[in-house]
This record gives sequence, structure tokens and C-alpha cells, in this order.
Amino acid sequence: MVMELNQLSDSQPTSLKLTRGQEFIARDEQVLSSSYTRDYPFVMERGEGCRVWDIDGNEYLDFCAGIAVLNTGHCHPAVVQAVQEQATRYFHMAGPDFHLPLMTELAEQLAQVSPIKPRSGQNKVFFTNSGTESIEAALKLARYRTGRQQVISFTGSFHGRSYGALSLTASKVTQRRGFGPTVPGAFQIPYANCRRCAYNLTYPSCNVYCLRDTLEERLFKQMIAPEEVAAIFVEPIQGEGGYIVPPAGFLPTLREICDKYGILLVADEVQSGFGRTGKMFAVEHFETQPDIICMAKGIASGLPMGAIVADGDIMNWPRGAHSNTYGGNALASAAALATMRLLLEGGLVENAAYIGAKMLERLSTWTAKYPLVGDARGLGLMLAIEIVDPTNPKQLNGAARDAILNAAFEGGLLLLGAGTSAIRLCPPLILTHAEAMRGLDVLEAVISRQ
Repeated sequence: MVMELNQLSDSQPTSLKLTRGQEFIARDEQVLSSSYTRDYPFVMERGEGCRVWDIDGNEYLDFCAGIAVLNTGHCHPAVVQAVQEQATRYFHMAGPDFHLPLMTELAEQLAQVSPIKPRSGQNKVFFTNSGTESIEAALKLARYRTGRQQVISFTGSFHGRSYGALSLTASKVTQRRGFGPTVPGAFQIPYANCRRCAYNLTYPSCNVYCLRDTLEERLFKQMIAPEEVAAIFVEPIQGEGGYIVPPAGFLPTLREICDKYGILLVADEVQSGFGRTGKMFAVEHFETQPDIICMAKGIASGLPMGAIVADGDIMNWPRGAHSNTYGGNALASAAALATMRLLLEGGLVENAAYIGAKMLERLSTWTAKYPLVGDARGLGLMLAIEIVDPTNPKQLNGAARDAILNAAFEGGLLLLGAGTSAIRLCPPLILTHAEAMRGLDVLEAVISRQ
């Protein structure tokens, strides 16, 4: 490994050995799309638990988990066994056209653990292959069931890059530049970020003024009639926008407004679901029920899968109205069922809550120790620190954030950015306290040298 995580010092870390990695990176640049983003030259060889090795033999602690996908860690033996056993039976037999017991069993579990309490007596599930596909399915379903065309999302949101999802996304201009026009009828309003309140108000005395003002007093009175709005899409905790945690009253107020005007509330739990925040789904922290919930990432420990869940009265559309080839794929379903067992019976959700609280406790002390750290926030193992200009804490500092990411990589820790200047920490939910503190040792050592 580059630096032994239990033998950290304030000295500069040893240089990485990247001989073979550099060769693969050169080949990569010749054949792969230039649209991909790579923050630093990590070339994967293998992973186990919370650790990964590159093809030059360097060992790293992984606080990325494949962008919050590997909630059970790399190559969890139970997931590996489930996939191997299923691979001896069959890989694929299109679920939309044939009955697959694995698919049915998984749908039963997702319907049961969903935070939606069905009015009809039964939740129903539609399987997809990714988070973006889940958003697309929810968008179609909401428009179909309401007969309305308009949809609303929030600035800073990320819902995907295909055209329907992109029309709801408002995270970075590079994701939209050159691709217009997007799907018509999508509007964005500001997300509730109390640390940077546009109204200079204080929660809770503000009574979530940002939402009531922008939605009811501005959008509904000046731009679109509420009875024409099919759905409001919201991330209970904004992901790509910077791991922003809204105030406690934000989602309940949004639910209240949706009920008032007959608008469906769609929760995008693609990044925050399956135990990541210390509860199975992030909306549970806010005691709010969505009408449709979008899932993916942590659902199958790295195999491509997503889903939407809704009350049966809502997910009531005609045969052939929406489908796909690989949704509910047998190998992915086997992985997902093993993942669900680990989440529900293996204590991973509780571990995320406990370890995440310990990490946030330590991260929160950095705002006083290091002028670069303007904020520490999150729930469970969906955590972030915000990097700011040390001479002007109101000024976000993306350049310093990127330098920290690269230096942490040199020190043996894999991290990702989020938003303009946040560093996200989204390790596997199997993370031990010792691993958590060692990772923070690396990150703190880097920050202390900036």
C-alpha cells in the first residue's frame, strides 16, 4: 500500500507506483468516450470489503463504494455465492415476458420495505436497469396516472442524463450544455439549503418559506397552474448537488403542498436508499411518504438494477405501456435478494447509523480546526464536508477540493466530489470503526497540509 493507514504521519505520502496503470490509462483514452470523468488515475484490479487494489498492487481504503453502490462492500461472500449459484441455472429470461420466481420474490420484499403505505392494500414494483431508468419510468407513470404534463424538480438535483431524467436534472451546466431542447414541461425551484439560505432566514421560524414562496407564491401564480403539475421529483438528501440535508420540515411541507393540489410526490432514493443514511430509505428520517419511490445503486451490490415502487392504484397502467428487456435480470435479482438479506438481517443499516454518527462527530470538529472546512453534514454513511475559501467562508473552493481529492488518493484513500466544492464520504455499510477512523486520519492529514 502507498501508506499504511495505521501508521499515518504528517509527512508527505510515498509516491504511488503506477507503471501498469499508466499503460491502461493510455489505452483507455484511445477507445473510451471522452465524456467520462476520472478525478485521479486509479485503475481497478480487485476489491474486498472496504479495500481495493489497483493493477500495480497499491492498496486503498474505498470511501466511494462505486458511487454509493456497494453497500455490502466489494465481493461480499453471500452476494458472490448467490450470483454463482444462479449462474449455474440461467443468466437471463426476459422478466417482462415470462414469470421469474426470483423477480417475484424480490418485488415482494421491495413492496414490503418501501416507506409507501399503500391505500389499495398492495404496493407494486417495476424493475429497471439503473437510476436513470427508474426516473424515466416514474416520469411516464406520473404523467399517465394524473393526465397532467408539467413536472417540477429542484436546483442542484441530479436525476440522470437520458432526456427525461436530464430535463429534471439541474446539477451542473455541463450535463445540459449542447443537448437541448430537453423534454418540455419541467421546471426547477431552489432546494432548501439552510446553510446558504437565499432569503437570509432561520429555520424553523421561517416555516420553510423558501418552499412556500418559490412554489406557491411564484411558480403556481406566475408560470404554471398547479392542476397541470403531474409530479414533484425530490432527492430527500441531495446527492450530486453536494450531499445537502434539508431541514426537518421541508419534505413534510412538500407532501402537504402535493396533497393540496393533487400532485404526486416522487422520491429519488437512487443514492440515498438501502441503508445508506442509517434507515432503509432517507424519507424515513423525515416521516414523509412519497407516492412513487425510485431505487437503484445499493439494490444489488454492483449488478445493474433499479426499480420504482408505488401504490397499486397508481401503478395501474395498461399492458405494454412500459417495459424493458433486462429489468429484473436473474443474476441481478439473485444479487439483490442476497443484498436485502444482509441489510435486513445483517445489521448493516444499524452499522451505517452508528459509524456514520461517529464519523460526523469527528468531521464536525474540523470546521473550527481548519479554515478550509466550511461545513460537515450528512446522515448515516452519506456524509460530506464542504471546502471553502479560508479567507472568505461564504466562497466555495472547488480548486482546493480537487487538490484534496488527489492528495487523498496519493495517501491511499478513494473519495469523490459532489456539488461545487463538497467531498462526499459514502463507504460501504460494512465499514468498521477502525476503518472509518483510519480513513479520516488520511483525509485530515491532507487537509492539515493545505
